[in-house]
Amino acid sequence: MKLLVAEDQSMLRDALCQLLMLEDDVEEVHAASDGQEAITLLEKEKVDVAILDIEMPVKTGPDVLEWIRANQRETKVVIVTTFKRKGYFKRALAAQVDAYVLKERSISDLMATIHTVLAGQKEYSPELVEGVAFDNNPLSQREQEVLAMVAQGSTNQEIAESLFLSNGTVRNYMTAILTKLDAGNRTDAVRIAKEKDWLG
Repeated sequence: MKLLVAEDQSMLRDALCQLLMLEDDVEEVHAASDGQEAITLLEKEKVDVAILDIEMPVKTGPDVLEWIRANQRETKVVIVTTFKRKGYFKRALAAQVDAYVLKERSISDLMATIHTVLAGQKEYSPELVEGVAFDNNPLSQREQEVLAMVAQGSTNQEIAESLFLSNGTVRNYMTAILTKLDAGNRTDAVRIAKEKDWLG
């Protein structure tokens, strides 16, 4: 089989490529240091399975996955990540990712995943599935709207005018948001909500 490893950390990428080449059924391993390089390689080479890091410069793992799907490539896609973020996982699921697994696994585990997707099956790390299933958003629709405007850099006054609220009401919403997210300040609240994909 022919593989592609797209990973921006050079030591990790080189080690992964070398270990995969030791496997009996691996003929070739292409390496890419970012998502755009991965796409350029995929335009030229026929690859059975692309192993993509989630966060890379220029283009991310999900960007490459969406490009593969848009161009009707038969390449199977395994996304590996250290991030248990729901937003990334949901985006990958929407693009029909074949496997979405956490990085802390052995080469034999990764090879098992590769064989699973080549057999036409899917594999998702249980921790990620549980996160999507049980991590419910505590913010009301209105609180999400207020926090989304905070994320865009709006002041309380601008939020009040845009949503036809009083300044005091916006302050009350912000207090509730900080309490629900256990956040120290507005910036912290935005970060937490983005990580958990709670901004609607």
